[in-house]
Amino acid sequence: MNRNRLRPIACAVAVFVAAVATASVVPASASAESPPQPVPQLDTARYLGTWNQLAAIPQYFNLNCARDTQAEYTLDPDGDIAVRNTCTTWASTTNEIRGTATINDPVTRAQLHVSFPGVPTQDSRTGPTNYIVTALADDYSWALVTDPYRLSGFVLSRPAQLDQAQWDRVRTAIAAAGEDACLYLTSPTTGGLDRIAPLCSV
Repeated sequence: MNRNRLRPIACAVAVFVAAVATASVVPASASAESPPQPVPQLDTARYLGTWNQLAAIPQYFNLNCARDTQAEYTLDPDGDIAVRNTCTTWASTTNEIRGTATINDPVTRAQLHVSFPGVPTQDSRTGPTNYIVTALADDYSWALVTDPYRLSGFVLSRPAQLDQAQWDRVRTAIAAAGEDACLYLTSPTTGGLDRIAPLCSV
C-alpha cells in the first residue's frame, strides 16, 4: 500500500488511541474485574522465536509503525527472555527496541513482566505482570496477549497470515478474554493483510 494512502490512516489511529486512552487510562473499573486468565501452561522453548503482529489495540509507542511489526524472543544469559521488537516506519526505516521479559507466574509461565530500558514506567527489569498469554494455538502458530487491565492486546502469529477459521478462533479468544475485537486494528504485514481495519470486520 502506498505510504501516502496510509498516512491519513495513521492520523485516524492516533485519534482512536486518544479516545481509548481518555476512556480507560485509569483502570478503576477494570480493577474490579478478574484479570484475563493465562493459558494453563506455556512451553517457553516453543514460544521463543519470531512472531508477526497481525492485529493490536493501538498503543502510543507503536504509532510510528507502518507495517511488518515483529517480536523476536530468545533466552538471555540470566534465563530470562530477551525481547527485540521491530517494525517498518512510515518513512520506510526500521524501528527497533530491545527489552526483557521475566516470568512472574512459575505455574503457567504465561504471565510476565516486560521491561524496556529507558522507557518511562517500563524500565525496571522486575515488576508487576503486564504481559499475559491468554490464548495459544495448539501448534503455537498464533497467540493472544493482553495485560491485567485489558488496556492492550496483540495478535501474534508465526505465519504472516491466518485463514478465516483461525481468525474466527482469534476473535473467540478475544471475547473470552473480556475484550472487544473491534478495538483491535489489523497490522499491515508483507505476505498477509495489507490494510488497517477493525478486526471485527475481517
